[in-house]
Amino acid sequence: MKIDVKKYKGNSFGYKFAVSFKIAHAIYENKILRFVFYAILLLYRWRCRFYGIHISPKTKIGDNLSIWHGTGLIVNENTIIGDNVTLRHNTTIGNAHSGGPSPIIGDNVNVGANCVIIGGITIGDNSIIGAGSVVIKDVPSNTVVAGNPAKVIKQL
Repeated sequence: MKIDVKKYKGNSFGYKFAVSFKIAHAIYENKILRFVFYAILLLYRWRCRFYGIHISPKTKIGDNLSIWHGTGLIVNENTIIGDNVTLRHNTTIGNAHSGGPSPIIGDNVNVGANCVIIGGITIGDNSIIGAGSVVIKDVPSNTVVAGNPAKVIKQL
């Protein structure tokens, strides 16, 4: 996962968390490093609780993830997030029931605050999820969705 420092101008909180996630994910992916640097994984979990963010180091996240405000952000460990995705506070991304499938979020997706994205759905590339939306169905690429349940508002 690459991190674009310019994208985080004025958002040191998001930058610090993205760097922490990158390190924890790299350690988690290697069994030997996981054993040797277990204390760093514990530190990452402490940082998550301190910030009010729950993103497992198992989660697959592309380059340039941007987290704004972050508090109350929950992402299921089986979720797949593409490149250049922006997530905001009080957002839940996960499965609809225990053990169920998790969302796949494409590249260049912008997720507003207070969103819920659940189930085995796909969010297409270059999409915008409006604040407060509940997304339970697939979102096509290049669209703006909003509402509860989320509906297509505009094609980009």
